[in-house]
Amino acid sequence: METALAIWSCTWTGNLNYYIGTQIAGTGYVRHRDLEFTGSGKPKDALLREFDAAIALSTIAQQTDADWAKPYSAEREPESEDRFTAILRCAGHAYHHVGQMVYLQRELLKKQ
Repeated sequence: METALAIWSCTWTGNLNYYIGTQIAGTGYVRHRDLEFTGSGKPKDALLREFDAAIALSTIAQQTDADWAKPYSAEREPESEDRFTAILRCAGHAYHHVGQMVYLQRELLKKQ
């Protein structure tokens, strides 16, 4: 389970840093998506710090009413035509993965 959580943390941090950080905040973050699925070997506290430092929340808080409707485009995200839709899809995607983690935890606890 530790490995699954580490991979989830890496992919979700990469997701936020790319789709919101790079594409909206202009951070210049370069995502290496395929490497995110290999596990980082980093300790749990380092992974959590990186996740907490993801640019997403501060970027979302800085959006003005006019910003939400600005055009949006990104690799692997053809459905989002504006910033509001992109951020909404990121939030929905997060809930999908939270559900996976809850399911994984329950399955592992059954085996104890």
